[in-house]
Amino acid sequence: MLETSARLLALLSLLQSRPSWPGSELAERLGVSGRTIRTDIARLRELGYPVDATRGTIGSYRLGAGAKLPPLLLDDEEAVAIAIGLRAATGISGIQDSSARALAKLEQVLPHRLRRQVAAIHQSTSQGPHNTGSNVEDPEVDAAVLAQIAEAVRDREWFRFEYNPGPDDRPGELPSGTAATSGPKLVEPYRLVSWARRWYLVGRDPRTGAWAAFRVDWIIPRMPTRHVFTPTPLPGLDYTGFVLRDVASTGWKVHARITVFASAQEVLSRINATVGVVESVSDERCVLVTGADSLETIAVYIGMLGLDFEVTGPPGLIDHLAVLGERYLRAISHMSKGHAKPADNDLQMPNAGPSGPRLNSTTCDPSGEDPSSRE
Repeated sequence: MLETSARLLALLSLLQSRPSWPGSELAERLGVSGRTIRTDIARLRELGYPVDATRGTIGSYRLGAGAKLPPLLLDDEEAVAIAIGLRAATGISGIQDSSARALAKLEQVLPHRLRRQVAAIHQSTSQGPHNTGSNVEDPEVDAAVLAQIAEAVRDREWFRFEYNPGPDDRPGELPSGTAATSGPKLVEPYRLVSWARRWYLVGRDPRTGAWAAFRVDWIIPRMPTRHVFTPTPLPGLDYTGFVLRDVASTGWKVHARITVFASAQEVLSRINATVGVVESVSDERCVLVTGADSLETIAVYIGMLGLDFEVTGPPGLIDHLAVLGERYLRAISHMSKGHAKPADNDLQMPNAGPSGPRLNSTTCDPSGEDPSSRE
C-alpha cells in the first residue's frame, strides 16, 4: 500500500486525468478501501484542492476549479514534449520570457535522465527561420489582447475595439491585411485564427450582419461591453478558410474569372483556399474567381489544376496564355515530326459529346490549334 503522501499525489493525478471517478473505481485503482478514499478526499480539500462529490449508489468525485493550481503530474513523454514546446514558443509578446521561466522551473524538477534527454535535443538541433517568404520581421501580438478577445468569444459578448491597419505594402511584406477598414468597431467575436505567423479575429457586425476578419496586432481593445449575444455562426463554419480568402482577395493586384469544366467539388479538392472562390454552375462546370500579384501567377495556378478551362479576360491574361501555348508547343516541336495528329475526339473535353462545349482561342487546348480548323 502506498504511503499517505504518495497516495494523495496518485489520487490527485487520477482526478486530473478525466472529468469524474466513481469512488469504488478510485479505491480499486489505489488498492484501498472506500473509507480511505473519503479520508484522502477530505485531506485534499484541506490542502486547498476543491473536490466535488456526487452522492448516491454510484457516487463520484471530480476535481473542481479552485484558487490553487494543482501540481502537474506528467509522464516522461509529456514532460519532454512540454519542454521542447516551451523552447519553440514565438509570436506572442512577452511569451518568450514567460516560456523561459516556465522551462527553468520544469527542468529543475525533471529527473536527471529526462533533463539530459531534453538538453540533448536542444544542443543537437538548430531551428530554421519561420518566415521564409518575407524579409519583414513578424509582428508580435500582445498576450493580454489575445486573452481579452478569447474571453469575449467564450462568453459570447460583443467586442468593442479600435482598428488601426498598418502598412501592408512594405518591400518584402507578404499580403496579410484584410478588407476591414480602420476606425471604431463593434462585433460579435466568433473565432481567433492563427495563420502565416499572424493572428486574426473573425467577427460579425451585429447591425449589418456583415462578416469580417481583423489582424489582432492592429486591434486596440476598448471597455468590455458585457452585452451577451445570440450566436449566428458563419455559414459552413469554416472560419480559417474565411480568413484565407479575405486576405488573399485583399492582397490581389490582378483578378480573373476562370470557367473550369469540372464540378466545384473537384476544383476545391485541388486548390488551397487562398487561390480563390469557386462558384458552382452545374455538375460539370464552375467558375474560379481568383487573383494574384501578376498575370503570370494566375497562369501558373490554372495550369496546375490539371483540368480544362476557358478564359475570357482580362485581355492581358489571354495574351499571356497565348504566348505560353506557343512556347510550350515550340518546346516539343521536334517531337511531333513524323507523328500523326491526334483525332478530334481526343481533343474534346471530358464528358463532352459531339455537340458539347468546344475549345476556342481562349481555351486551354493541348494542341494549340482551334479545333474548328481541323474539321
